[in-house]
Amino acid sequence: MVKWVGGGILLAALAVAGCGGDPRASEVPLAVLAGNPEAHDGSRVVTEGVVRHFEDPLHYWIEDEDLHRVEIFPHEMIAPHLGEAVRVEGQFAFSREAGRRLTLDSVEALEPRD
Repeated sequence: MVKWVGGGILLAALAVAGCGGDPRASEVPLAVLAGNPEAHDGSRVVTEGVVRHFEDPLHYWIEDEDLHRVEIFPHEMIAPHLGEAVRVEGQFAFSREAGRRLTLDSVEALEPRD
């Protein structure tokens, strides 16, 4: 018999693990996120690209050399990396109305600025 105090935490952890509660991010290239966004909707992903922006309305995205793009939020985290190649990690979301977007957990510059 498992006691609730100690065993309850263990059972809860096992239940989360059994339900796909793994918080690790998957490596997904921008081409895959652009080509099949529905498959990754709601997933934690890691991807790479160059940071670009547009002023009106203000928005930021990353893109690869084939112009596959994902919009990035929050702007304050990505704006300092404008023009840089970056590796980003966060929550990916897709909808037909809002498009492809990534809410950042982390951003890392891949190349030093000149």
